[in-house]
Amino acid sequence: MTHPFRLIKLPKIIDPRGNLTVAEQSHEIPFDISRVYWTYDVPSGESRGGHAHKLCEEVIIAVSGSFDVTLDDGRQKSTFHLNHPYQGLYVGTGIWRTLDDFSSGAVCLVVASHPFEEEDYIREYEEFLKYAACTKS
Repeated sequence: MTHPFRLIKLPKIIDPRGNLTVAEQSHEIPFDISRVYWTYDVPSGESRGGHAHKLCEEVIIAVSGSFDVTLDDGRQKSTFHLNHPYQGLYVGTGIWRTLDDFSSGAVCLVVASHPFEEEDYIREYEEFLKYAACTKS
């Protein structure tokens, strides 16, 4: 079984004209890509996320600036400080995620395995804890 979350090193191609990072499906991204979205202009003190997915896997990348991602599997929490565009955070299914402490100008890019489907989201933390208890036992 794959760990439900882990940091992924993305290739960094150094060039004097500017660096380049690539993320390819089935290489660095461990799933077929169905959707890509990004958040930006997050006001100081605001949080994003606050949900879990039943089916959708994601890789979260700080393409500019920095932010913290706190992941919760229902038993323990881990916080990752993302601030390198050549690093992604893989988040599997059934993991509650919260993103906060966005730096000024931060851009959060998310590569997802599924298109948006409201039914895939768990948006209430108490419901998530019940879901996690059922799927982890």
